[in-house]
Amino acid sequence: MSATTEAAIPIGAAASTGRPFWREAVAPYARPHLGRAVLDIATSLVPYLALSVLMYLALDVSYLLVLALAIPAAGFVLRTYIMFHDCAHGSFLPSKRANAWLGVALGLVVYAPFENWRHSHAVHHATAGDLDRRGVGDVLTLTVAEFRASPWRRRLGYRLFRNPLVMFGLGPIYGLLLQPRLVSRSARPRLQRSVIATNIVLAALVGALCWLVGWREYLLVQMPTALLAGAAGVWLFYVQHQFEDTYWQSAGDWSYADAALRGSSYLKLPKVLQFFTGNIGLHHVHHLSTRIPNYNLQSAHDRNPIFRGVPTLSLWDGLRAVRLKLWDEDRGRLVTFAEARAD
Repeated sequence: MSATTEAAIPIGAAASTGRPFWREAVAPYARPHLGRAVLDIATSLVPYLALSVLMYLALDVSYLLVLALAIPAAGFVLRTYIMFHDCAHGSFLPSKRANAWLGVALGLVVYAPFENWRHSHAVHHATAGDLDRRGVGDVLTLTVAEFRASPWRRRLGYRLFRNPLVMFGLGPIYGLLLQPRLVSRSARPRLQRSVIATNIVLAALVGALCWLVGWREYLLVQMPTALLAGAAGVWLFYVQHQFEDTYWQSAGDWSYADAALRGSSYLKLPKVLQFFTGNIGLHHVHHLSTRIPNYNLQSAHDRNPIFRGVPTLSLWDGLRAVRLKLWDEDRGRLVTFAEARAD
């Protein structure tokens, strides 16, 4: 599977024009709009909370109904996560302080400590596609040579990690519920405080809900929603950079613009899925300019020729991309384990 490209300006030519060119091209779209942000909240957080109440009420009717309601609820959680993500970039609301306060509040909805998540995600944007700076805020990716040179325990661990059942089954439990609760002792004090404070407030909120509705009822409603949203979120994050013709370079040859335009996919989803994923499938636009809010990504893509040669994936392409496991430096593409053995 290779990503298709839309005919127009070659990516290399677009990237080589330099930083001032693309900054000027996308600047009109990097302007948050309060009314549009409020509409996002009204079409994500509000319906999620309403569906959650309905799910608790439906427990007395049928658990199958609860599970059915969990599907759209998970979609609205995912959409809420995109708002949280935009707040971390300071792009959702016009005010920097308002972005921070809303981000902290939304972090409680998506179980994420705002300050700590914002830091690791900023590292991801600064290092995406850099072979010499892997490991923070990204999906662990080994090269073919690294995999072959690894001891069998590491190879086994890597195979298990990249197995779809682990990545999209256990991955959401770890990535959404467990990993955000942890913080390194070597982390900056403000990052430690972010995690600890979020954990304390979440414990109080969850405890209050369990007291109000019962701990079994809480788990029966919240877990299906969280796991569905988490699995979809892990897959989205995976496919945004893990496709066959993606971009990986050593630090000396790495380029921010190339990493954005060649190493970030344009995942073309059906409109209803694009709505629930908050336009994050236009990931090439987002990585070129993190200041563009999600509600302006489509316009920025449609009106700028610089984006006409980006790697474009269909939903099917994105699903098939989970077969790819290793970066082949000789071929300049991601390959399967079988293709790596065939070398």
